[in-house]
Amino acid sequence: MTAQLPEQLILDGRKVPLLTLPPIPTDHPRIVPVDEEEAQRDSPQVFSTACWRRYIGTWEIREGRLFLVDLCGLWKLEGTEPLFAEWFTGVLNVPQGEVLQYVHFGFETVYERTLYIRVENGVVVGSWVVDNREHERRKEMERKAQQTVRVATFTRGLVGPSIPMVGPVADGGTIVAETAPGCWGPMITPSFRGGHEVTTPVAVEGAEPGDAVVIRIQKIRVTSTATASGTMSFVEGRYTGDPFVARHCPECGTENPPTRVEGVGPEAIRCAVCGAEVNPFRVTNGYTIVFDEARQVGVTVGPEVAERLARDAAKVMALPKGSEQNPIVALCPADIPGVATRLRPFIGNIGTTPSIDMPDSHNAGDFGQFLVDAPHEYGITKEQLEEARTDGHMDIDSVREGAVLICPVKVAGGGVYVGDVHAMQGDGEIAGHTTDVSAEVTLQVSLLKGLKIGGPILLPPVEDLPYLARPLTGAEREAARRLAETFGQSVLEEAAPIQMVGSGANLNEATDNGVARLAELLGMSKEEVLNRVTLTGGVEIGRLPGVVTVTMMAPLARLEEVGLADLVRSQYGL
Repeated sequence: MTAQLPEQLILDGRKVPLLTLPPIPTDHPRIVPVDEEEAQRDSPQVFSTACWRRYIGTWEIREGRLFLVDLCGLWKLEGTEPLFAEWFTGVLNVPQGEVLQYVHFGFETVYERTLYIRVENGVVVGSWVVDNREHERRKEMERKAQQTVRVATFTRGLVGPSIPMVGPVADGGTIVAETAPGCWGPMITPSFRGGHEVTTPVAVEGAEPGDAVVIRIQKIRVTSTATASGTMSFVEGRYTGDPFVARHCPECGTENPPTRVEGVGPEAIRCAVCGAEVNPFRVTNGYTIVFDEARQVGVTVGPEVAERLARDAAKVMALPKGSEQNPIVALCPADIPGVATRLRPFIGNIGTTPSIDMPDSHNAGDFGQFLVDAPHEYGITKEQLEEARTDGHMDIDSVREGAVLICPVKVAGGGVYVGDVHAMQGDGEIAGHTTDVSAEVTLQVSLLKGLKIGGPILLPPVEDLPYLARPLTGAEREAARRLAETFGQSVLEEAAPIQMVGSGANLNEATDNGVARLAELLGMSKEEVLNRVTLTGGVEIGRLPGVVTVTMMAPLARLEEVGLADLVRSQYGL
């Protein structure tokens, strides 16, 4: 049997598919047969292998009761009044969301969710929703884990449980990702639903909600030879609420329209439907920057060079084959030529999949504020944001080669994704954007079972730790021991660095968030964490307006209790 055409159900005034076939009482005086020749003329769709029953019924739930309201095909319902389905007792199956797995047989196709409605003698007596995404995720996990997973596909601006994962990668295995630039390229690609273009998530063998995934950043190789960036402004009339998410063409009105690049310069992005200029952003002060072959230094260029590069923008940016973004170099900004700087590549957006679908750039406490009560399909409550986010979009410049990230698992498989590599960035990213580049990123991942954390823990290279949080040298430790003895202090705490990522609407909220996460992780009061951060660590800005790291020396005994001591010892040679 091929896949079958569904029945139709009018639910809350909206017609939806119904994957249950309530029986038709053909002996009822209002249900009469239709001549086959007439039926084929009026309802040809039912005379195919996709409708072996040779009819389609339309049903409606009204005031808690099920009615038959129409029939087409070999049967018809006479009269204009709906027919109360008092003969039916059973469960109605209503699919919801996107298709997870198409099955060319019957009604076996799997959707994101299924609404079940129990009916007894035509009266609705109960309903419930089953989320099929976790089931499908576990089926993915049953596939044989691979030691190395390569990924070079992208999600068009979204992260969340509806995005299919690849893999799984084995616990202790390696992910090699070909990444596309974040920010400006996706921002000027209105068909995207977020401000980045992150990779398809990779499932980690055995990962379940309540676990944590350890990500060791082994290598970041910048592949772009040039990029462009700068400060921004919004173009009114080209978005609804959020120019990173809900864009539309100002001329034809197409939502999230497909686009093409015509020529170069600020007006190069054109609607593929009507040809209108459609970019929802403007570069208010920008630059094009080139890199040396060793990827050690960069220099911003003048207008003539910027325009020459713009004519081959995708090539000089080394956009991956699977990338769909418009290249920002095509806009050829060149307001500050001749600036020389160093490269120190890092990853701006990396982590695990949040528990609800959201734009990839908004998976953090600051950018996520744009989703709260937003007037588009990804609008959520503040409580939903706090529960769902995993803070993948960090823009912390110490998330670079040699760093270790420990990320919360909120969906089965974890779903590790990566993108938005930057060639360099000063603390705070106060321009709002920096040098987004293509790159090849190598990650080693492992699983920490049962470590439930509120957000990412970062163990940066030792030179990136705040000065007070760097482990004491042997000489310093000995001096501290002698000082303690002098004053009769018999116990000297064994401690090691730990750094928590915090995010929020502003820097104060982000700091409070990081402190609260540390307190919960280590079983301390917030007041004790505040003292320890002040004495042995610090708060550093990742990104304005609201991403920070909160660092302190934590008692090794506490780190042992939560299963982090071995990781910390290994990272810092303790």
